Amino acid sequence: MKARVTVTLKSAVLDPQGKAIEGALRSLGIQGIDSVRQGKVFDVDLAGSDRAQAEATLKDACERLLANTVIETYRIEFVD
Repeated sequence: MKARVTVTLKSAVLDPQGKAIEGALRSLGIQGIDSVRQGKVFDVDLAGSDRAQAEATLKDACERLLANTVIETYRIEFVD
């Protein structure tokens, strides 16, 4: 089973890297982008086929290592 975990800063947290990317896009003449928020993506291969167990495992991994839940949120998606 495959899953994708996306970790992003909470909306209330300043994102200096996103602002830098935003400025770089403007300097390249790329228009039509109002704002940029950056994040991390983890593609995970999981053993077994129990989706509920896989989700519980990924939530545990996010809470303990992959995301700093004080300032970040995470989203888990299963990939077919």
